[in-house]
Amino acid sequence: MSLLKSSVYLLCFASSFLCMALLARSYFRSRSRLLLWSMLCFIGLSINNLLLFVDVVLLPTTVDLLPLRHLSALGGLGILLYGFIWDAD
Repeated sequence: MSLLKSSVYLLCFASSFLCMALLARSYFRSRSRLLLWSMLCFIGLSINNLLLFVDVVLLPTTVDLLPLRHLSALGGLGILLYGFIWDAD
């Protein structure tokens, strides 16, 4: 069961990182501001998924990275919300 959890956490990180990379590639081609905000959001979500893997799989149970995980997710979504509100056409 531990191997299944580890692989799911790594796949979540890989998919969010792949989304971030695809958004970055599209942003550098078209320079669309929405792609920029989405890419920055997925950077935060990728960090969140990486911290989840480190917290649950690699570190002992006495160490808790929950505040850092919440902060990275909040930062990513906050950046996306900022982009939606202030860059609306």
